[in-house]
Amino acid sequence: MLGGLGNKFNYTGAEVIPCHATHITVAVKVIPENAFRPYTFNSIIEVICGDEVEKVEGGAFDNCSSLRRVIMPNVEVVEYYAFCNCVNLTDVECGKLEIIENNVFHRCNSLRSINLPSARIVRFEAFANCPALTDVTFGNKLEKTFGESSVFMNCRSLERITIPLKDGMLIADDIFTGCDNFKQVDLVEGPIHETIAALPMEEWRNDMYEEINSINHILPTVSAGSGWEDEVAEEEDREYEDGEKARAIRTWIKSVIRKIIHYQAEHQRYLNEEIATTLPPALPRDIVINNVLPFLDLPSHTFELVDHEEEVDDSVREEEEEGEEQGDDNDNAHSDDDFDDDGDGNTSLEEDGSRKRRRIGDHA
Repeated sequence: MLGGLGNKFNYTGAEVIPCHATHITVAVKVIPENAFRPYTFNSIIEVICGDEVEKVEGGAFDNCSSLRRVIMPNVEVVEYYAFCNCVNLTDVECGKLEIIENNVFHRCNSLRSINLPSARIVRFEAFANCPALTDVTFGNKLEKTFGESSVFMNCRSLERITIPLKDGMLIADDIFTGCDNFKQVDLVEGPIHETIAALPMEEWRNDMYEEINSINHILPTVSAGSGWEDEVAEEEDREYEDGEKARAIRTWIKSVIRKIIHYQAEHQRYLNEEIATTLPPALPRDIVINNVLPFLDLPSHTFELVDHEEEVDDSVREEEEEGEEQGDDNDNAHSDDDFDDDGDGNTSLEEDGSRKRRRIGDHA
């Protein structure tokens, strides 16, 4: 335990908190607002929340400058300024944390990394001005609206984040303002990697991996801008600038999604052709559907682009028209007992409608 046993105290919400307590265990469902503000509790080194603790209210540990470790295994919500200015905080364990309100970890000067596998919502300046922060890992639950203004502003040591592949994320341009060393984005393991691994052509797989890795060549070349409370900006008399890193990531996400949608459509067209040309015509339909297609199909993951930003270029329209013409030819060549479940001449291998996805895919 940090600093030895020290002065341990079990907080249940009703008792007077000793002013020299160093190691706190918490046994309440909600830690109240301003519960441990440092006007009397600046000696706290460690906080361990019991399984019953679900929420930390605003300012609960604001300015606890001695606090170094926080364990909150079942906490789902941390409100505004809860750990703001905890300048010695280095270790945060929060596996079920879903909502991080504004300025929660603002100015946690010693925080180097944090793993947030359950995070859904991250608000304004949640990690702003954390100069030692280098690595942030999110999970697949992160919502598309992630990325309010200045979430990581002036995190000058930030190098890497891990996020899911979801279009519409990073909604503000100044999320990474002042993050001069930010150079790497990794995608959460899951749907995109499973789909790529199942693509039948090595050329397709290599193209997808190259597209995914492209952001790590782009980020070091684009401006991080300069944010408020930015010493460099003050010294050089620079105005506030959003920087280009968030915009670069948004563009990259769209590009990756367009490409995987394209290859999903290519895969289905490939299967259509293989089924039409290589499988014995007399092979019963139920045998094909139940015993052949499941081994050839891709994982049933759907990748979506934000509706108002979907784009269709002429080449993709022509490709779609050609696919429909080929489907009509197949209709004429095969009986109604063939595999045309969607009525357009194309074998329907995915319930979410690959033809619709093909409309928004491209070769880029």
